[in-house]
This record gives sequence, C-alpha cells and structure tokens, in this order.
Amino acid sequence: MDIMHCSPTEFRYQAKMAMATKLYEMGKLSSGMAAQIAGLERIEFLLQLSQYGVLLIDLDEEELHTDFDNA
Repeated sequence: MDIMHCSPTEFRYQAKMAMATKLYEMGKLSSGMAAQIAGLERIEFLLQLSQYGVLLIDLDEEELHTDFDNA
C-alpha cells in the first residue's frame, strides 16, 4: 500500500501502528501500552507485528534453551 495515497484516517492508523510497533520492538513500551497507542486490543496488536517486520517472539539461542529446559 502506498501510504501517501490512502485516506487521512488510514494514514493516522498506519502512523500510530508504526510508532507503537517500533517503540515495542525497542523495548520502550509493553505490548499492552503499544496496543493502546495503536488503538487496538493487545492480541490484535501482537498478531499484526509481522506486517511491520517485528517478531512476536524474539529469543536468542541461550534464552530459547532456557525456555526449553524450564518447560
């Protein structure tokens, strides 16, 4: 989608979502706060992260092994 050719409402939504997603990715916001900024429910926000190139689960190898050991 060409963001410059969308409606003002769609532009505002995309801008809020991009900002909230980036701040979440940087660890500056929780998923709940980011969702609130984007105007979405938390689960809906989390499900849309991949559209912005953000992984829902971003564990390094050591964290992954620890999670498996604790499962």
